[in-house]
Amino acid sequence: MHRTLILAEQLIARPSVTPLDGDCQKLIAERLTPLGFVCETVESGPADFRVVNLWAKRPSNLHVAGVLSASTATKNIAESNSTTSKLLVFAGHTDVVPTGPLEQWTSNPFVPSHRDGKLYGRGASDMKTSIAAFVVAVEEFLAANPNPALSLAFLLTSDEEGPSVDGTVIMCDWLTKRGEKLDYCIVGEPTSVEKTGDMIKNGRRGTMSGKLTVKGIQGHIAYPHLAENPIHKFAPAMAALVNTEWDKGNEFFPATTWQISNIHGGTGASNVIPGHAVVDFNFRFSTESTPESLQKRLVDVLISSGLQPEKDFDLQWTVGGLPFLTRPGELVHAVQAAIRAETGLETQLSTTGGTSDGRFIAKICEQVIECGPPNATIHKIDEHIVVADIEPLKNIYRRTIENLEAGLKSR
Repeated sequence: MHRTLILAEQLIARPSVTPLDGDCQKLIAERLTPLGFVCETVESGPADFRVVNLWAKRPSNLHVAGVLSASTATKNIAESNSTTSKLLVFAGHTDVVPTGPLEQWTSNPFVPSHRDGKLYGRGASDMKTSIAAFVVAVEEFLAANPNPALSLAFLLTSDEEGPSVDGTVIMCDWLTKRGEKLDYCIVGEPTSVEKTGDMIKNGRRGTMSGKLTVKGIQGHIAYPHLAENPIHKFAPAMAALVNTEWDKGNEFFPATTWQISNIHGGTGASNVIPGHAVVDFNFRFSTESTPESLQKRLVDVLISSGLQPEKDFDLQWTVGGLPFLTRPGELVHAVQAAIRAETGLETQLSTTGGTSDGRFIAKICEQVIECGPPNATIHKIDEHIVVADIEPLKNIYRRTIENLEAGLKSR
């Protein structure tokens, strides 16, 4: 069995439903420490929702002979921060989503199982296999390049599938306060469609949710002239919002979309006009729009449809994440070349899909991409990954490191 597969199985076998880590990060730190990584654990969150985060860094030009003492390695890290060495970070999460009904799984989701050339288990695709591939790729690279020009690091959290308030977002603040400079970051999210390497994400759309409360006057449905139906009041505005073109997108992003997720109104009785209606909605937006511009335009549509702020409606906004984009450059080219060399595929650049922790990392790192296995079964019952995809994924990561290292040495 390949080492990547073995490590992936070991991680899957550790139940780590968010915010639990199941000692996955401890296992990873045990693999990285002998390679010269200084591993630091940062815990955050309330006692009943404790999140575990790992920052592991190995500076460049560091000769490793066995296990380095923390003090020696920390000194070398401080010295490396003052050099022109570049830092490549592998980022990901060790937490997984809940399993759902166990009786619907063909096999125990936390017992790695093989059927028809596939590895089954919660986290197989999202994203314990990617983390295993990160680790083995780094091990292989350092075995062949014990004194690299490139610095390497891991940023892992157990709060990606949860609220995402005590994980990568606080680690980015923590790294900023420490003066750490991140040059490149690869997030191991499952980005491929049919075969590993056929698609990577060089950005993600922003997400912003809103809660609109439309005010009316409750009354008997037989006497509508004595009441004011908030759903009817909102109807013209809803039609206008559905037909609004928020932007046209650009060469990297599709056009911004607006979708209603829930509408609540009424008492449950069939003869009562509701006194208010609540509309939950979400924007997925490109870099052509900002939260402020979208908020203003939505309010303008409401007003033009006959609704007045405060008198007729209230609005609450939640910005879940800003869009980010990594234009083709050193990192994108390194990954594209690695995929081409390993699979023969010309990978597709994409910014579609949901959000990821890349939105936090992009605030402190100019070049962030997401690259991982196919995502067809993520969050599903019987989540799995095709075993034949695992070694190519690890090799893509290793080749990417090699490409970036070659670029540094050629300068």
